[in-house]
Amino acid sequence: MSFLTHERNGLMWLAASHLEECAGVLHGFSTRRGGVSDPPFHTLNLGVGRGDAQEAVEENYRRFCAAVGTDVQSTVLSKQVHGDNVLMATADDAGKGLWRPRDYEADALITNVPGLALTVFSADCGTALLYDPFTRSVGAVHAGWRGVANGILNKTVSEMGRCYGTRPENLLVALGPCIGSCCFETDGDVPEAMYAAFGAQAEPFITRQGTKYHVDLRGLNRLWLLRAGVSSGQIQVCELCTACRPDLFWSHRKMGQRRGAQVAQIALRR
Repeated sequence: MSFLTHERNGLMWLAASHLEECAGVLHGFSTRRGGVSDPPFHTLNLGVGRGDAQEAVEENYRRFCAAVGTDVQSTVLSKQVHGDNVLMATADDAGKGLWRPRDYEADALITNVPGLALTVFSADCGTALLYDPFTRSVGAVHAGWRGVANGILNKTVSEMGRCYGTRPENLLVALGPCIGSCCFETDGDVPEAMYAAFGAQAEPFITRQGTKYHVDLRGLNRLWLLRAGVSSGQIQVCELCTACRPDLFWSHRKMGQRRGAQVAQIALRR
């Protein structure tokens, strides 16, 4: 299994091959190519409230959703606070965050409503898309280091089980591009949080270099999925580092606040 690169009318996005093979779901991980935003948001900025022109962001969503096949009017955008709240989205949430205000805070979204396009943001943090073909339910998760420490992926799997009857071994999961251990240099607070969450199992994903540490977020997110009961062969991981590839992605570590954001999006086919 591998991640695939797609391009249509100049717009580039990534897809996980095992999800793309499923007839019941649509998904995509955006890059920064193919939109209409001006610098420093050029060009496919999908981050709202970052200083970009709202009409440009809306047009970018139209283009991205058209490419992926989702309904732009039915997008549901997360309101991320680096917490562990999981929102069960319903038809009443369609359009929130883009066409009308959000009335929730959530770093993870789940639904079994066909057509709702669950959307989470990233500019170095990890993202995950989950699909259960048996219960016809999906999830989208923003999982930066604080989310990893809080076990948000594990909680999302649990919530899909509670709400929809999902069994972890039936889930197909894609972990999107994020900052790699090559570039995620931290002080001791991040490793301490990981050891508190995982115990000795965190050790292979943390490397000390002098007074600093390098942390493998994608590896730790994958570890949460395994601990939750997701089958190893059904987890697909994108190896691209957002900090190493400013031509494709925005990176908070490299660019700071004056930047756009990419998204991970998933929807059940109607």
